[in-house]
Amino acid sequence: MSAEITLFVNPTAGSGRAAHAAQPAASALRDAGFSVRTVVGGDAPDALARLRAAVREGTGAVIAVGGDGMVSLALQALAGSLVPLGVVAVGTGNDFARAMGLPVREPARAGRLAAEALKEGRVREIDLGRVRGAGGPDRAAGGAGAADGDTWYGTVLCSGFDSRVNDRGNRMRLPAGRFKYDLAMAMELAAFRPFPYRITLDGGPVIETEATLVAVGNGSSYGGGMRICADAVPDDGLFDVTVVGDCSRATLLKVFPRVYKGTHLDHPKVTVHRAAKVTLEAAGITAYADGEPLGPLPVSARCVPAALRLLA
Repeated sequence: MSAEITLFVNPTAGSGRAAHAAQPAASALRDAGFSVRTVVGGDAPDALARLRAAVREGTGAVIAVGGDGMVSLALQALAGSLVPLGVVAVGTGNDFARAMGLPVREPARAGRLAAEALKEGRVREIDLGRVRGAGGPDRAAGGAGAADGDTWYGTVLCSGFDSRVNDRGNRMRLPAGRFKYDLAMAMELAAFRPFPYRITLDGGPVIETEATLVAVGNGSSYGGGMRICADAVPDDGLFDVTVVGDCSRATLLKVFPRVYKGTHLDHPKVTVHRAAKVTLEAAGITAYADGEPLGPLPVSARCVPAALRLLA
């Protein structure tokens, strides 16, 4: 393994926390005997191009410093390669780090753990989702071995009510922060209706159903700790597919708070399937993966076993 490690930094993540968090992470790596190269792009495509160049040049590992968006961008360069990923999670949601049992908003500790894992060769092979042909504007042509237009993800692909909230929130300039998405949720609830889905699992018969949302989880949570696929395991070769059925507004408001503890899975309107390949079809819905927009349904996702080497 090369002694040069790449810090992949989003200086704006967590309201600037990532820029500060990179310093203790770099110190921990240098103290462990590694040289450190920092990659910061002017925008997402530029950052990804620079990271891919570092991978081609033989970096020993990539440490993503930021939030889930930065991790997701790193996956596009690392999926299917032998280069391991470490995470210094200092973003807003940090769902990838939570799912993998890594420190959240503890940059010095996360940096030390990454350095120790590199020294001791502690690597966990985890699955990733690969979405065929969705390719958002900054993500086309994924990691090693991916077909052009594929997108890799590590946590949850969501569609339906939750993605409509994301759509509306992303179009709003005010208010700032999480309040924007709270307001977007209230506005979507006012216009709420279930969506007619066509769901195909592992090439089986098409399931036609009215659903509030469908989430395809490699990891357990999204949105900063909402455990929508609470029992998902990121190295079992399968997705957990959570289907929230045709709910009234009152039922949705009652069930929603239970998502933070994962107890919504016991509700009679919620069904969980396990599958290695999932196709979702529905009109007028944008799919999101790792919190990033993929594009409109239909999408097809496949669970790729051991697609990422994670510093554990």
